[in-house]
Amino acid sequence: MSESLSPAHIWADILAVRERAPLVHSITNLVVMNFNANVLLAVGAAPVMAHAHEEVAAMAGIAQSLVLNIGTLEPYWIESMRLALASASARGIPVVLDPVGAGATPYRNASIEALLEQALPTVIRGNASEIMSVAGAQVRTRGVDSSAAANDALGAAQALVQRTRGVVCVSGETDHVLDTGRRWARLHNGHPWMTKITGVGCSATALIGAFCAVQPDAWRATVSAMALMALAGEIAAEQVQARQQGVGSMQLALLDVLQLLDQPTLEQRLQLEQQSW
Repeated sequence: MSESLSPAHIWADILAVRERAPLVHSITNLVVMNFNANVLLAVGAAPVMAHAHEEVAAMAGIAQSLVLNIGTLEPYWIESMRLALASASARGIPVVLDPVGAGATPYRNASIEALLEQALPTVIRGNASEIMSVAGAQVRTRGVDSSAAANDALGAAQALVQRTRGVVCVSGETDHVLDTGRRWARLHNGHPWMTKITGVGCSATALIGAFCAVQPDAWRATVSAMALMALAGEIAAEQVQARQQGVGSMQLALLDVLQLLDQPTLEQRLQLEQQSW
């Protein structure tokens, strides 16, 4: 196993996003588009949400990364993703795929396969059910929610790493990040209230896109992005609970923490384990 990832490495990646403001081209779902953009802005990245067939290839041609999210899929959007994916693949920029609701319907599964046949993504991030479905396991999601625990999906994640030759992130109570170098990171930060705000998982995928744009090691970039989101959610929940507020206030607090998190807090609170798989 290569050198372990330290809080200092993660902080360096956070600073790189803040300082370099990478342009992240997102073709994402209608439910979360605004929140995804605000999350990217809070960490210092520059979001662009373009999906018109006439411009997606050109937009992917100037962006530093591409994020694809199939949450509210339909034929026009899937074609937009395919066109952007072809452009991004030709340029060699990182591509992050969020297979939202994989396993829920045959059309959703077929759409994911069509994208994977076009080009393999750099990173796939999903909940346990989604990762298991994309890997070919027989599992059905509850809409876009997971019907399985993250630990249940580790075998599927390993199989998907081998298929895509990329990074796979399984999000849940513990976030797992695996790659072809058999590196395996486990992040134990976060808060249950994060599941009560729509778009937090999708925004984590967007963050991975931003971090992959500035950090060439996609595994490290994914761990750094997920660590930032998990810590921000944990701290934001504590802040609003101390004020006897709920998840509506937490959504705003989450953006604040993403913008203002400092290195001492990261180093003090990060719960990260690493080993080979």
